[in-house]
Amino acid sequence: MKSFALNCLLTFSSVCTVFGQASDPVLMKINGNPITKSEFEYIYNKNNSNNSMEKKNLQEYVDLFVNFKLKVEEAKSQGLDTTSSFKTEYLGYRSELGKPYLTDQKKDEQILKEAYNRYLQDINVSHILVRIPDHATPEDTLKAWKKINEIYKRLKKEDFNKVAIETSEDQGVKVNEGNVGWFSVFETSYSFESACYETPLHSISKPFRTHVGFHIVKVNEIRPSQGEVKLRHIMRNLKNGTEVVKDAAIIVDSLYKRIKAGDDFSTLAKNYSQDNTSASNGGVTSWIKTGQMPPVFEMNAFGLKNVGDYSKPFETAFGWHFIQLVEKRGPRPFSEIKDYLIGKIKNNERGLLGQRALLDSLRIKYDYKVVKPSVEEFYKIFKKLNLSDSTFIAQGSKLHKPLFSFAGKTVSQEAFYDNIRETQTDKSTAQEIIDEKLKTYVDNQLIIYEQSLLDKKYPEFKFLMQEYHDGILLFEVNNKEVWDKSSRDVEGLTKYFKANIDKYAWDKPRFKGRIIYCKDKETFKAAQQLATQFHGDVLDKYLKNRLNDSIKYVKIEKGLYAQGESKMIDHVVFKLKVDYTPDESYPYVFSDGQILKSLPEEYTDVRGKVTSDYQEYLESGWLKTLKAKYPVEINQDVLNTVKKN
Repeated sequence: MKSFALNCLLTFSSVCTVFGQASDPVLMKINGNPITKSEFEYIYNKNNSNNSMEKKNLQEYVDLFVNFKLKVEEAKSQGLDTTSSFKTEYLGYRSELGKPYLTDQKKDEQILKEAYNRYLQDINVSHILVRIPDHATPEDTLKAWKKINEIYKRLKKEDFNKVAIETSEDQGVKVNEGNVGWFSVFETSYSFESACYETPLHSISKPFRTHVGFHIVKVNEIRPSQGEVKLRHIMRNLKNGTEVVKDAAIIVDSLYKRIKAGDDFSTLAKNYSQDNTSASNGGVTSWIKTGQMPPVFEMNAFGLKNVGDYSKPFETAFGWHFIQLVEKRGPRPFSEIKDYLIGKIKNNERGLLGQRALLDSLRIKYDYKVVKPSVEEFYKIFKKLNLSDSTFIAQGSKLHKPLFSFAGKTVSQEAFYDNIRETQTDKSTAQEIIDEKLKTYVDNQLIIYEQSLLDKKYPEFKFLMQEYHDGILLFEVNNKEVWDKSSRDVEGLTKYFKANIDKYAWDKPRFKGRIIYCKDKETFKAAQQLATQFHGDVLDKYLKNRLNDSIKYVKIEKGLYAQGESKMIDHVVFKLKVDYTPDESYPYVFSDGQILKSLPEEYTDVRGKVTSDYQEYLESGWLKTLKAKYPVEINQDVLNTVKKN
């Protein structure tokens, strides 16, 4: 509710620009605070882009803008901009809206274009892996590096598959001889993917590292993307727990014969397929592209030519399958798949490359310099002591020398020391740990500094943040002075309703009360008798307690019903001749209440309309108070120069 209301309120929120320039005269002052022509002109054009420029429209908008600014002024007067809730919400918006500015946009565009180009191609590679243990020591890494380089030398003379079988530490190498099959963008780690796509066809890459170890790849084939297929799928598992299911192939073959005989694929999939992701949907899968399924599955899937074609039964490591083609499509155009690619990039390691490029440029731009002797003091201390050791804490707290500088600012050892005590790392040596933590700390300091400059560097960001700043305040003060007050002010609502009751006259009578439905004639008579003695909630209680037991003999509906709204109401209450058929389960019906011919009895009879009108009444009075409290000055000469884009 709040986000929706805030978006509505932002329609009338303002933006900031550079004040005091000769080309940007003051258009108005509210409580002495200047509002420039550019500030007003920007928001006016933003909210009136499809309207013609007329004096009347401009003046109407001036009135709305002044009312908005008066409310924001009152919110600040009440200190609503100093509350912790306001600051948290505002800073949250600022952090989120600032993200697009805290990345190298050219790098982001490059990564996006690269992803789409790779999406258009499938690649088949063979692979050799030398693993590096988790929490590896420098010795472990050096040992793996030497081994992968020895393998690389062999590959200059020997067959890749033969060497892969003999040396690769990939678990599947004995089965696939190093060939990992076809894949495309986002199907593996970015570093592995890049090495494959950047290696020429039929060539072998130089050794490279990922998070699991060192690799060498050979590019066997490159082809245009096969696109995507949507299938109907029937599968029977090969294993039930640890036991092999011997009849999986027999069952699939019998189902295949039933399909050939004309049985419905969807029905058989629902009843017999053990693919839990598609069986309930008649076997229909989501879109499948290269690299998502086992090679034999993909060969069968992409081998189907026409919608309705189905494969013969085939086996994978998961079970026995056969499939039917539902739909087939080629690679989608960039405009259609752009948002999908951006979403995948954000959740992929390449999503950090734009910010990494920005941070590298900021180090140069802000003349980042590190004081190496100050860093080496941390190496020496940390080489002997753990971060949590009391001795480390004691020694670290004595470090106060300059550690690094950027943009004319100097950061001390002490500030870094306070930070590293609160963070963890998976590095093993003192130098690795300190270097990693220092890099992260410097990155954070650069980002914080760059965030502080966004308003000065990007006018559109400043405009947007002013918009959110004022919009949040407008919501809070409106809620406090109008919306929340009107919903809780029963006395005020009642008084306003009585003073304006004629505004709520009806064109047709209303029935206000209860409709009582009875299961049989005996219950009907008993209920009518109770209705002669009791009314309202008391009647409800007696009807339920005396006439209902394990069987519900009586049903009660309460409300305000207009004539013509329901055939039952017209027949039972208003005694009109209508084509009404009683409910077979509760055929005996009577009413208990009153007919209001033209006017509601109390404000709750027309609560929504009265509440809305009362809010307008409160707001009107409130604005009169604000106009008396905060002086408004408008420079008509400047207003006459406002232009519509």
